[in-house]
Amino acid sequence: MIASRASLDHLTVAALTLEQGIAHVQRALGVAIPPGGSHPLMATHNHLMQLGSGIFLEVIAPDHTVTPQRTRWFGLDDPRMRASLKNSPRLISWVARVPDLAQALREIHGAIGEVVAVTRGPLTWLISVPRDGSMPFDGAFPTLIEWPVGPHPSSRMADFGCQLEELSIEHPEGGRLSQVLDPVFTDDRIVISIGNSIQIRATIKTPSGKRELT
Repeated sequence: MIASRASLDHLTVAALTLEQGIAHVQRALGVAIPPGGSHPLMATHNHLMQLGSGIFLEVIAPDHTVTPQRTRWFGLDDPRMRASLKNSPRLISWVARVPDLAQALREIHGAIGEVVAVTRGPLTWLISVPRDGSMPFDGAFPTLIEWPVGPHPSSRMADFGCQLEELSIEHPEGGRLSQVLDPVFTDDRIVISIGNSIQIRATIKTPSGKRELT
């Protein structure tokens, strides 16, 4: 169990190219998500927008103009992930922020990653990434992030009036996930259940009505 408090931070849509990811979000939500920046360490780049106070949506893709300095995060170098994204971009993971990432990782039983320092422009943060770039429980378990002290980065992102209403996570080991995560999150928007396969769905209120992003 993570003794440290954790909060829902952001959702991650992965794509083989940013253009494909942006189009996927626009079909689902009816908005064109604007540019974010590049991550030199991971050789990835993203687009970003708010999903309410302190929460945002990220579209991420490999940046083939840069050489990665380690295995890319979110499984983006995994042939199985790349084959899946060739069919369509999709919502692959969620990220939770903690006040002390190193402490949180010590408190979790099982290897879910190591502390990695990442930059995007002038912004620097710490995030949990396994050495092989994989996602714990195929993305059903949150990646953990520690932001520097100060305003949350989402406060500087575009706000199109979209707000997250529910994050639904299905996984064959949903029961075990709930045991670990339920004591940590008081956020009733997060719903974890048992399913035959991994499925992450976000119900989002938009100016044109309620939409679902998968």
